[in-house]
Amino acid sequence: MESRADHRHRESPLIQLISFDKLLKHYELLAAGGDPLVAALAKRILKAQEPFPYLRDGFSDTSLLDTHKDIIKDILQGIFPEALTNNEIKAASLPFGNVVFNTSERFKKILQHAGKDFELRISNLPGEIDYIAACVVILNYHYGYELDFKRPFFYHIPDSNGVIRHYRILYNADFLELFPTDKARDLTREDVDELLDNFEDISVLKEKIPPDSFTTKGFVISNMFDVTAEHSISEIKSGLIASNKRGSESFVTGLQTTFKSLFNLPDIRVGFLVYDATDNRFQKVFGKGIESYILNEKETASCETILCEESFQKIINEKSYFAVSNLERFAGMSGSPPLYKQLLGQGIKSCIFAPIADQGELLGVLELVSDKVNDLNTVNAIKLDDVMPYIVSAVLRSKVEEENLIDAIIQNECTSVHSSVYWRFREEAKFFIRNDLEGNQPTFREIVFKEVYPLYGQVDIKDSSKARNIAVQRDLLIQLSEIRNVLREAFDKIKMPIYEELIFRVDAAVGDIKEVLHTNSEQSIFAFVMTEVNPVLEHLRKVGDKDLLNLIAAYEAKIDMGTESYYDHRKNYDETITLINKKLAKILDKKQDQAQVMFPHFFERYKTDGVEHNIYIGESIVGDGSYDPIYLRNLRLWQLQVMCDMENAHYKLKPELPVRLDVTSLILVYNTDLSIRFRMDEKRFDVDGTYNARYEIIKKRIDKSQIKGTRERLTQAGKLVIVYSQKTDELEYIKYVAFLKAKGYFTDNIEIVELEGLQGVSGLKALRAEILYTSQRETEKTYTYEDLMEELNS
Repeated sequence: MESRADHRHRESPLIQLISFDKLLKHYELLAAGGDPLVAALAKRILKAQEPFPYLRDGFSDTSLLDTHKDIIKDILQGIFPEALTNNEIKAASLPFGNVVFNTSERFKKILQHAGKDFELRISNLPGEIDYIAACVVILNYHYGYELDFKRPFFYHIPDSNGVIRHYRILYNADFLELFPTDKARDLTREDVDELLDNFEDISVLKEKIPPDSFTTKGFVISNMFDVTAEHSISEIKSGLIASNKRGSESFVTGLQTTFKSLFNLPDIRVGFLVYDATDNRFQKVFGKGIESYILNEKETASCETILCEESFQKIINEKSYFAVSNLERFAGMSGSPPLYKQLLGQGIKSCIFAPIADQGELLGVLELVSDKVNDLNTVNAIKLDDVMPYIVSAVLRSKVEEENLIDAIIQNECTSVHSSVYWRFREEAKFFIRNDLEGNQPTFREIVFKEVYPLYGQVDIKDSSKARNIAVQRDLLIQLSEIRNVLREAFDKIKMPIYEELIFRVDAAVGDIKEVLHTNSEQSIFAFVMTEVNPVLEHLRKVGDKDLLNLIAAYEAKIDMGTESYYDHRKNYDETITLINKKLAKILDKKQDQAQVMFPHFFERYKTDGVEHNIYIGESIVGDGSYDPIYLRNLRLWQLQVMCDMENAHYKLKPELPVRLDVTSLILVYNTDLSIRFRMDEKRFDVDGTYNARYEIIKKRIDKSQIKGTRERLTQAGKLVIVYSQKTDELEYIKYVAFLKAKGYFTDNIEIVELEGLQGVSGLKALRAEILYTSQRETEKTYTYEDLMEELNS
């Protein structure tokens, strides 16, 4: 007999004593019975245990189980028949514990295969649940209540291959007795009601049913059943229900382990791929630890080219399992498909590919592979019948989640609803749903925020159009020069007039763009190269002249595949614009998150040749919140600081840029409240009403304005421009600039200028403050309006 015991003490309301008294009393009845054979056996057992009264009285020293293992085996022989010991998984034990003894031969072998270091433990019975379960037993069998705490208990035991097997435990408590100790309390109905409301609170349980307040005397019979298949299916189902499967490597690891248990194979691996019906292609599932053995290192592949004829028929057409038990045998045959050799190259010897399909629509493929021949075959493929419905449901749900995520990303990146006004959109969405449920025609009403104050700012890349034209001009001139070299060589070797005529047209194109790049020059030269030059180059390849082939190869090596033209200087320009925009937007977004904490407001920013932003603040934006003009003044001061921080970031970035472009910065001050309306057609907010349109006109034209009476542009590199129309705005911003100058944001070079009248707008003025560029400023520091007032009052 083998006994296993958990010697660690757990606090429990039960003092558990192992005793055979109740069973021995049964033997006493048999000894007095009329069957002489049964009576003789019973008397022999009773006589053998007589010298050891603790076998009846009860004992807690588990070492006695080994000392008296032969006697205990005799006592238990009636309920542990020898004929069934190699079939039944059975043991005597203590309830809700890990002490087992008198194990059947089959259970003994299971524990031996688990290894010497394996510790038998009920897997889903942690310490606190142990206490709760014991209290339920006490309330039911001593106090007479009928509480339902039935739940399955399991042992998870590895086999000799390391595959986890799962065994469900069923208790037979016919030979167990329960007695109160002197610590037991008399419970009132009120006590029990309190327990029923607080059963998860161990402190309440310990108050009503204290530790060691009852004694159990006897043993239970543990009957165990191998439920590995059912448990694995349940684990797969639970794992697939979990969210963020692709982002969790533990999900894939757990799924691999579960499939190993389901198939009882330690060497199998699991993969997935997605089917795209539009192009009849397989695609890799992107996620942590998710592999595809059909695709191997490819991200996508045509089903017709990567599958063999039989697997294509089975998976794509029939939506049925495709299994190969011995890839080595089939791969060695003449005409074997590349798929077999590709799998063998990954060390795979047998496989099952199971289509994941719903209502005849193929969604993807589950891949099971093994490094051993015959591990996977058409016989054990049937095991997948029980799990495929859950995999299909998970894939369908994953597709919906992915679509929702795509929509969320599109909304976030393209048509985002800002968090400050999201509450208003939720209100309208609820109203829309309510109307729909009531049978009314649902409409999404217009969303308008009234009496809000705008703030506008832009950091524009100076002379970006000119820089782009120069980049395009240089690329075109180089490309035309290379084309001319090829045509000149062709004419020198093959005296065809057509080559000379093309050289003339190339020279004419060079002459057209050498001084000035016109609006249509880029497109017309591109069309000329595609329709006139490229066919000639194709013809010259066929001529086979080595010098010509080398010239053509050198020319085409510089052609960008994306633009189909020279893309060197333009690439530098595009990278410069991207780097500047990315850097400026990152700073603005980070600072904006901090500004929202001060007071919620609507914010949007967009990238052009530079970064622009719109801000609207007012009571209607915050709904139930309380607005005060101090929040507008605070936001204006914040905006000034952030514009300077963006300028400083560009100043530090400029030496690293492929093209060293400058930026200019401008803020528009508008002291009249206005209304903004969400335009459903464009999915964005815009000012509402004819009167408010003046604000939009100024925004669109202000950066091209000039100083009155001069041809000098308002915006200049190194200066922050603040445009306004009211004297009160001028005085307010002079205070802000003076305050920030003291904090190291501006130099002493500050001027007030009047603007040349814009179409439909006049009377605008501007403050121009020279920015102090420094790498020493604490960029995280943001000064508030209260800081300004404190400084002014000191």
